[in-house]
Amino acid sequence: MRMRKKKWAEPYINSHPEKAILNHDQYKGSWQKLFNKDEIHLEIGTGKGEYISSMSKLYPNTAWIGIEKETNVCAVCLKKVVEQDLNNVKIMNADANLINDYFASKEIDVIHLNFSDPWPKNSHSKRRLSSKVFLDRYYDILKDDGHIIMKTDNKQLFEFSIIEISNHKFKIEDFWVDFRREEHLEDTITEYEQKFMDLKQPIYRVIFKKVV
Repeated sequence: MRMRKKKWAEPYINSHPEKAILNHDQYKGSWQKLFNKDEIHLEIGTGKGEYISSMSKLYPNTAWIGIEKETNVCAVCLKKVVEQDLNNVKIMNADANLINDYFASKEIDVIHLNFSDPWPKNSHSKRRLSSKVFLDRYYDILKDDGHIIMKTDNKQLFEFSIIEISNHKFKIEDFWVDFRREEHLEDTITEYEQKFMDLKQPIYRVIFKKVV
């Protein structure tokens, strides 16, 4: 279900250039210089921003960039970043289909895909963020030792992603079919994720590494 249009969303994004990247290709090739951090992590599909805001506090020496296509949702995410004054985070109201316009080759250390839209119809498979169409784009912007970290509650999307990424120029480093069975302090639990856990639904997680 789509969020009802918020009249304040777009003006809010435009009024916070200190946290929001308004010219999406402005820092292509110079993100490292902008942040001056050891690593750059990119979350594609931030949702309301719980994950990126909590992870940025857990890893303050890491740069975090969030991309969210839906303007209403992006504004909610940005509001969290602004109110918490997270200085290692930048948010983009942008389309992931164009990420190669925003980032240079081998510029990103880690890409995070959290509870992405599963696009269940086979005819929509190319829209999935773990499809070959997107993997080609990720491969270009990831550093040679770069990783993709994916979490989902959707078994079918998880299985699709395992096959799709394994057939690409990536290798599986680790995977879990019930990630939250044990405590993982390196990965924060969002309110959205907690809802699935409360329903006893397993959380699937997989880490892929770029193969050169």
